[in-house]
Amino acid sequence: MKGIGIVPNWKKRREVEAIITRIVTFCQQRNIQLFLPQSDELVAQEGVEVLPLESFVGKADVVIVLGGDGTILRVARQFSGSHLPILGVNLGQMGFMAEVEPPMLETSLQKLLDGHYKVRHRLMLSCRVFRQDRPVAEYTALNDVVISKGPFSRIVYADTYVNDKHLETYPSDGLIVSTPTGSTGYSLSAGGPIVNPALDVMIITPICPHLLHHRSVIVSSSERVSIRTLTRKDEVILTVDGQVGFSLQDEDVVHVTRAPLTTPIIQLQGSDFYTLMHSKLNKVIQREPERV
Repeated sequence: MKGIGIVPNWKKRREVEAIITRIVTFCQQRNIQLFLPQSDELVAQEGVEVLPLESFVGKADVVIVLGGDGTILRVARQFSGSHLPILGVNLGQMGFMAEVEPPMLETSLQKLLDGHYKVRHRLMLSCRVFRQDRPVAEYTALNDVVISKGPFSRIVYADTYVNDKHLETYPSDGLIVSTPTGSTGYSLSAGGPIVNPALDVMIITPICPHLLHHRSVIVSSSERVSIRTLTRKDEVILTVDGQVGFSLQDEDVVHVTRAPLTTPIIQLQGSDFYTLMHSKLNKVIQREPERV
């Protein structure tokens, strides 16, 4: 392995600095070059080369992300198309994508160096917004594409089609189209199913629908989901991975399809989706306050 890139979430500065020190110590003993992106937060360390983030491509064999799922989502979009695999070290809450917990850092790094891992290619979504039949915005998502109401408590009407066949007009707080990776995020909170990320599907989940029946619908990733927003004068927002926003207008159409790109995520030997899911969900249950 010629080099490892490290992308930290500097909002967790204390934890990040401790983890970087451990990675530097581990890699210096094995003559492995480390790269960090340029940042005002950065404190120079021996054995670490500081580069623009885009320069990681061609120099690093893998990118280690220090943070939670939100940090990984951002990095996945930044490196989309580069084929650089990502290994997440969880400094967040759930961390479904960041499978390495800090106490297991050195053990996990050794597995990485020994080649005891697989690269899992995660489905991504392509999202295009059309206004009066003209494209006005285009995004790529790893987790989900969400259409939701603005600051006022008014119902959003999402006229939803699959391959131009009418599925449902959802009167609701919004609609989520997620990947299997995103099924453990907002979609899960809205009552959607947990889906193994190895499956090539998309999940359509309404948010608080004003319907007597409401269930998520799972469709093939080869299909196209189209949502026509019926907003009148109400504010409706398109959100990509919970991080990028775009204001929608009445009669805008959002097309969601499988993206031509994937996100390569490293799965270390001994790890699997179901064990990870059990561990992460139990972690949340353990944090719940004791009921009196």
